[in-house]
Amino acid sequence: MKILLTIHHDLNPNAGASGATWKLGQEYQKLGHEVEYYTFDRLPDKLPGLVKSIIFPGFVASQISALVKKQAVDVVDASTGDAWIWAKMRRSSRENSPLLVTRSHGLEHSMHLENLEEARRGNLDLSWKYSLYHGGFRLWEVATSLRYADLVLLLNHRDAEYVVEKLGVNSEQMHIVANGIPEEFLNLPFEPMPEAEDSTIYIAQVGNYIARKGIKYGAAALNAILARYPQLKISFLGTGCSEAEVHADFEPAIRDRIQVIPHYSHEALPNLLRGHHIKLFPTLSEGFSLALTETMACGLAPVTTTTPGAMEIVKNGYNGILVPARHSQAIEQALERLVLDRPYLQQLRRNAYATAQRYSWERIARDNLAFYEETLSQREGLSERYLSKV
Repeated sequence: MKILLTIHHDLNPNAGASGATWKLGQEYQKLGHEVEYYTFDRLPDKLPGLVKSIIFPGFVASQISALVKKQAVDVVDASTGDAWIWAKMRRSSRENSPLLVTRSHGLEHSMHLENLEEARRGNLDLSWKYSLYHGGFRLWEVATSLRYADLVLLLNHRDAEYVVEKLGVNSEQMHIVANGIPEEFLNLPFEPMPEAEDSTIYIAQVGNYIARKGIKYGAAALNAILARYPQLKISFLGTGCSEAEVHADFEPAIRDRIQVIPHYSHEALPNLLRGHHIKLFPTLSEGFSLALTETMACGLAPVTTTTPGAMEIVKNGYNGILVPARHSQAIEQALERLVLDRPYLQQLRRNAYATAQRYSWERIARDNLAFYEETLSQREGLSERYLSKV
């Protein structure tokens, strides 16, 4: 098949949604398919990010139209909001057009509701521009792209419920898919816990140090738990901000046990996590976290929130601990339990490690291709039945 993947970001293998798009395309190519990417990289660099977001659906529509004329595309797999203009343009000739897939990397409507709650609590400033675009027109674009798709791929069941109940999307055209783990993250040697009761336990928090990741609530718990247990240390990896910005949220007395690495190459993550035992992930909104499964594959037991994406992966008390979002005390209690009960922490780590092995990108790619083929077959069947009646 000739597959076009679109994403409203620069194509960066080290980023979240963009990296997942790139990796999926790489697996498609390994399986013998032709892949092309349309991303912000194809727009002029000098354009501001918001301008790129606004004009990208028009750019995508024009480029797809050109590919269709040359019969150079069989499947358009577009991130939410990217292909809504082309979807409307093709309504009159839908039967002869490429399969249109709308893929969510985390439903924007869910993120918007969490942003509003954080703003209400005084933890996030939303400008008037946010209300006009990200909290307004952008949500309409996303909803439109979901409604006009032949196939909708979502990362978790709660997002699926929302798009059916609130956005009116047909449940029969939806499937839940996962994100994968690079091959080099799979089947790594599992490191056992140190035997000494007073040995250091290392916590890792991986991802951007931003409000949506629940940093306010995580910092409150960490301030308390690090002050109480001197054998604890924490690493913040991929913060996207300076050490000083992270340290500002912590008491001076514990800052010497806090490591901050603002940026890293993706393939370096297993080495950076070596010797760590707990993955703290106090996120407020998540579709399906790449960092969560990747750290589990590195043998870390997650302490994370009951957000939709995390609940697709973590089973409370089996391969991690789930706590309510925005609940610093619950995070603190979960961390303390793991500090005081090392056999329990070790069991969670082993189960987390085993769980993560199921998420190879090759398997994820094959699942996605099966959904393409199923939907194409159904559409061809409908066309044949229609023609037989004419």
